[in-house]
Amino acid sequence: MTRIPVTEEPAVRADLYRGRSWIVVLRGLTAMTFGILAFAWPGMTLRRLVVLFGLYAILHGILSIAAAIGNRGRPGCGLLATEGIVGFFAGAMTFQSRSPSAKAVVFFIWLWAVATGILRIAEAIRMRRHLLGDIWLMLSGLAAVFLGGMLLARPRIGMLGLASMIAVFAFLWGVFEVIVGWETRVRRQHERPVT
Repeated sequence: MTRIPVTEEPAVRADLYRGRSWIVVLRGLTAMTFGILAFAWPGMTLRRLVVLFGLYAILHGILSIAAAIGNRGRPGCGLLATEGIVGFFAGAMTFQSRSPSAKAVVFFIWLWAVATGILRIAEAIRMRRHLLGDIWLMLSGLAAVFLGGMLLARPRIGMLGLASMIAVFAFLWGVFEVIVGWETRVRRQHERPVT
């Protein structure tokens, strides 16, 4: 009797953040910290917001690039690297001007939010069969794009309104990223093959 070979589904899915869920959690925690500081810092000025956003965007960029390098060769690492480069570039550009105007700051935050949001949505769609927590990644991308849309609709928003708006969305996408990292870690532990 001829035996028909049975193809088994791999017990562990080849997710983009394999072995690096801590980087995703760290990205989320930095976003949440940025959001809390932007909202709670007394006497928030444009310069302080620039420093906060610049540091956050650069740190987020470095973490994304590190995750992409650690997962090089896997599907989606190019999008992750691009997201990191965009974040690093946006953060560095905010530090270029010694006395940035409110319009310039809004433009850089808008550019970063829209580019990052689109890239995250693309990552979630392209990797939906391979990425654990893809829905949360997509939600963080949608939140970033929505922030960009609100900044475009209200380019002359006041300092307090700008800081509050950024704070709310930063905290939101930070929570989504922490969930992505946590879900990736927990589900991978449950999906390990039984020996």
